[in-house]
Amino acid sequence: MKMTFRWYGESNDSVTLDQIKQIPGVEGIVWALHNKLPGEVWHTKEIAEVKAQLDKYGFNMDVVESVNVHDDIKTGAKDRDMYIENYKQTLRNLKPFGVKVVCYNFMPVFDWTRTDLFHPVGDGSTALYYEKDKIIDDPEKMADYILKECKGYTMPGWEPERMAKLKELFAVYSGVTKEMLWDNLRYFLEALMPVCNELDIKMAIHPDDPPWDIFGLPRLIVDEESVERFLKMVDDPYNCLTLCSGSLGANPDNNVADIIRKHCDRIAFAHVRNVKHFENGDFSEASHRDCDGDTGILDIMKAYHDCGFDGYMRPDHGRHIWGEKCRPGYGLYDRALGIMYLLGCWDMLDKLSAEA
Repeated sequence: MKMTFRWYGESNDSVTLDQIKQIPGVEGIVWALHNKLPGEVWHTKEIAEVKAQLDKYGFNMDVVESVNVHDDIKTGAKDRDMYIENYKQTLRNLKPFGVKVVCYNFMPVFDWTRTDLFHPVGDGSTALYYEKDKIIDDPEKMADYILKECKGYTMPGWEPERMAKLKELFAVYSGVTKEMLWDNLRYFLEALMPVCNELDIKMAIHPDDPPWDIFGLPRLIVDEESVERFLKMVDDPYNCLTLCSGSLGANPDNNVADIIRKHCDRIAFAHVRNVKHFENGDFSEASHRDCDGDTGILDIMKAYHDCGFDGYMRPDHGRHIWGEKCRPGYGLYDRALGIMYLLGCWDMLDKLSAEA
């Protein structure tokens, strides 16, 4: 297992590379060009600038999160082939810099969705929160809230340029059924796989967050059955998963550890975070400690260890603690605590395995 840390860039993150370097065990930075809109080609000069920043601290840049997928690809519009060619060129431009994994999602319109970015959790900290009754019929109200409360940071999937065209985006997706979305995902991946095999770069899809339809928009990667369908649909070792325990774990019916054990050979990237469920269907992000949530972090880590997972892992959304002013879900302190908890689990599992 290779521990990593997500970083949004020098001008777009409250956390610095110097601070990340002081977290034991972090080998790589999960990065992206966050100024690029979906469909734009990432150029080598831009990539080289990030590499130079990471090289100063000895971090690898093996994992990109995310090269966002243009809506024309998701909807199967007439220009999708052009945007797929742009995507291929971006992959070719990433190859010389050692990129091994590209995380992406295929969610219509919105990326991850929460109704409260700084919800009090009872101990003085705040966390991302989902209140299901607020996700009914007013996506514009939610988008306005997200943009207002994001503290000025660019939020992937919530770019102001996209949100300004929210009505148009919903109109574009109005005739796209779930089966059509599946077909368009297959078309995209079948076009990419020859390039991925040539470049030795894995495409790792992130589950839909939350794992159910919202605002009438279809969601695909939501449970074990859909994960199985996805992997069989394009059965190629470069068609992989970003297995996010929090996204799948938002549905209490999902057993994330079981999914890991069944599909570990196709998991290229692991997001590990914890979720606390409430009886009415709401959920809150929680600390990484197993007993603070309902995701089963200890079982998840044991599943990865038992399977000999040698891919990339990072702590996912953290709480906002000790008065830190930061990007929602992506402060320094709680994610650093999360790393130490996850590495502590892994070290103990290593020890028990050696003694067995």
